[in-house]
Amino acid sequence: MYPVFTLCVAALAAAALAGCADRYAAEGFDGASAIAAPAAGSRPVWIRTDADEQAARKQIDAIRAQPLTADGAVEIALVNNRALQAAFAELGIKAADLAEVSRPPNPGVSFKRVGSGDVDIERQIGTNVLDLLTRPIAYGIESRRFEAAKLRAAGEILTVARSTRRAFFAAVAGAQAAGYAAEARRSADAQLDLARRMKDAGNWSALDLAREQLLHAETIARSERTTLMAQAARERLARLMGLAAAPRFDLPEKLPDLPAAPAEADGIEAKAIAERLDVRAAKAETATLAESLGLTRATRMIDVLEGSYVRSTGTTNGDGYEIRLEVPIFDFGAARVARAESLYMRSVNRLADAANGARSEAREAGARYRAAWTLAKRYRDEIVPARKRVSDEMLLRYNGMLASVFELLADARDRMAATTAAIEAQRDFWLADNSLRFVTLIGDGASADMRDAATAE
Repeated sequence: MYPVFTLCVAALAAAALAGCADRYAAEGFDGASAIAAPAAGSRPVWIRTDADEQAARKQIDAIRAQPLTADGAVEIALVNNRALQAAFAELGIKAADLAEVSRPPNPGVSFKRVGSGDVDIERQIGTNVLDLLTRPIAYGIESRRFEAAKLRAAGEILTVARSTRRAFFAAVAGAQAAGYAAEARRSADAQLDLARRMKDAGNWSALDLAREQLLHAETIARSERTTLMAQAARERLARLMGLAAAPRFDLPEKLPDLPAAPAEADGIEAKAIAERLDVRAAKAETATLAESLGLTRATRMIDVLEGSYVRSTGTTNGDGYEIRLEVPIFDFGAARVARAESLYMRSVNRLADAANGARSEAREAGARYRAAWTLAKRYRDEIVPARKRVSDEMLLRYNGMLASVFELLADARDRMAATTAAIEAQRDFWLADNSLRFVTLIGDGASADMRDAATAE
């Protein structure tokens, strides 16, 4: 009877603990989603059941049925990115830890029988008194750790959204540049064919033909590299969206147009200090360690304090209690206090470093955004139109037999180079815009932007 009752109580406690863990996990996910969704542009989905998986499949298929947009790519990634789903599972682990510490410690039960004639039987139920007394403080500490885990989950959501938007712009720019590179390749083929005929007719020297062959080879190599980089950018976008097995999706033919004016970035430093998730997490960790340090100092002389209720039958009948306390002869708790102090100071310095980095990255992102908008606008309004006017004049001179076909082809090659540079400047603006969008929450990510930019060059 007694063991059955114990098992029933244990089963009920386990069920209650599981229910608390699920509730904490759902609350943590909703909180992280609420923090990240406004900047991410879409709400994530935590896939935990087969029904969730089927709903996600339908959502992804509906988005892929249309030409992909930056927002659509982010929506797919927040549903289908497996690394993000792993981050949500980590949040579930922290929720289980919080649920566990929210319950009283398990009691210990013992049964002892001594003797063969006069039998002494002793039953004992006890618990760790120190654990019971400090459980409310431990719950507060674990709650702050759970809040920090929620902030980290929100940071993962924003990181995936930022990386996906970045990859989208790099993929579109790469495909657009590859198209112009193919056009340059066709022009180089025509120019080399004409050069060979001129050489065969005796109008060109071997040196002139060798120069054209070198120019043709360089153009082909540039085209092949651009095509490879475009394919790599597309594959990176597919990975972030969680798509596999040669995924098919349609990209826009060109990048979005520049805005009429750059966005204002006033107060960006103060906003970064107040909203950056790494700064907020560092603050929470510092506060947690400060309280943990106080708890460590308060209990440094007590390693184990246990109390038990005892009932004895046999030669000695009666009820009583037992208290067990470890005597600090060899360990006075100094090492634990020193470790807690070092952990606290490490957290303080990390917080200061995170705050300094947040301010610097915010200033850098604002400056890069304005410079990128100015450069892209200059290409759009001045350099590309001027290059077109030069090409129009060259065509008139060619029609008037004042310029050779080689001069016309060389001018076309220069015009395509200017157009490619304009595409890169426009891409760099949207990458800078993407950084500015997320810098006050998760940082700039400038190094990643530069890597993605290189894939389209």
